[in-house]
Amino acid sequence: MAHSRFSIPITITDESTCNIKHGSLKAELLIQSNLIIWDEAPMLNKMCFEALDQTLRDLMSVTDQHKTHQPFGDKVVVLGGDFRQILPMIPKGSRHDILTLTINSSHPWSFCKVLKLHTSMRLLMPSSDQDEGEIKRFANWILDVGYLMLSCSKKFLIIFR
Repeated sequence: MAHSRFSIPITITDESTCNIKHGSLKAELLIQSNLIIWDEAPMLNKMCFEALDQTLRDLMSVTDQHKTHQPFGDKVVVLGGDFRQILPMIPKGSRHDILTLTINSSHPWSFCKVLKLHTSMRLLMPSSDQDEGEIKRFANWILDVGYLMLSCSKKFLIIFR
């Protein structure tokens, strides 16, 4: 999805940028956007984020030269996903190769703020056919899972600003 929406090259390198031309409809949409939400971010190679970062800096420099020096052209980018579940796939890559290509190894990472989700909003409103005590127990169990008391995963929101 991200490759399609942002025209990220399938074969990506350190020098890659998104294939979005100045003046195109996609460029105008990105320029007008205030917020970009990118789910399942940990699955992608860090170079995908760096390509979008460089592209947005380039696109936004048309409206304000100062934005050339801002991460993601001064756009708010929310990255969601489970940072302990699925890492980028590197064919025949070693553990070191994989960790080197994760989002937290990229240069925009130093500008991010990590927010941890602690409350399941879905569980705040009991439905008519469920016992409130049962919902509370389930909500606590879900939080325990997130706190690694059980062996499952936690969701994170990473906000670049």
